[in-house]
Amino acid sequence: MKNFISLVIFLAASTLMITSCSGPKDLRLLYWNIQNGMWDGQPDNYDRFVGFVKSQKPDICVWCEAQTIYINGTNKRCDTADRYLVKNWDKLAARYGHKHIYLAGHRDNYPQVITSRFPIENVKRILGEEPDSIIVHGAGWVRIRRAGKTFNVVSLHTWPQRYAFGVPGHQRDSSAALNGGDHYRRMEMEYVCKHTIGTDPDATDNYWLFMGDFNSRSRLDNETNAYGYAEDDTRFLPQDYILQHTPYRDVVREKHPGEALTTTFGTARIDYVYCTPPLFEKVTRAEIIRDEYTTPVRDSVVKNFYHPSDHLPIIVDFQF
Repeated sequence: MKNFISLVIFLAASTLMITSCSGPKDLRLLYWNIQNGMWDGQPDNYDRFVGFVKSQKPDICVWCEAQTIYINGTNKRCDTADRYLVKNWDKLAARYGHKHIYLAGHRDNYPQVITSRFPIENVKRILGEEPDSIIVHGAGWVRIRRAGKTFNVVSLHTWPQRYAFGVPGHQRDSSAALNGGDHYRRMEMEYVCKHTIGTDPDATDNYWLFMGDFNSRSRLDNETNAYGYAEDDTRFLPQDYILQHTPYRDVVREKHPGEALTTTFGTARIDYVYCTPPLFEKVTRAEIIRDEYTTPVRDSVVKNFYHPSDHLPIIVDFQF
């Protein structure tokens, strides 16, 4: 009996020692477009949302559409003073164990927010330049240090419409016919990349992460997702810029070759996580999470609103 107890104590101590040694070398990223500031979570005080995030145990979270816009269960806008988010992200994040909060640059109701278990250093909040280089939903570049390593994390949510941003109402149809929205997203992508990873001459050797709702298709999905687009389809323009002009690698696609991938309620993959080669080599898992909670279900009353979101979350694990 004494020997058995000693063995239990030894195994428990060994487990603790393994955990303490391996823990600092692991990193989990959770990215998600949470549709209108997690509109679905307002009625239950975000309990299911918090429960999901806690169950995933992320170290870093990146949220698109991170601001409350509408009154519970409706598409009626709530007054700015009554918006729980973004001003209470510190309280919401604390419920799933994150005490560090970052609000990216933004011009409208659709900002990105980064939360983390580790301190966040702002490098740049990106808004673009008027009149023709406006980053509509803004972008952010932060640095997070973990276990002696520095991670550059960049978020972006591109313009969503078929017509270009800033086009007068009477010209929108003609702009859409010329795929103006695709060309505008291509401009946003180039601008953000040039002002983030493009400023680092050693980017190929450093740890860079880039993610967001890019509202565009990747030619890497053309066959697997059965898009059937022509090689010169403008819907590829934003992702082509990344693939052709940066060292970034498409994490989810490369970890799931040959699979049809979607990040929405339909068949489109428009949310992406990219990273540089030395970080890609550390990826042990990259998944689009579709489960009982995250699977989009269209609201029966409010048009084009989904529960819990019209997008699916992405989890990426790194082992150092």
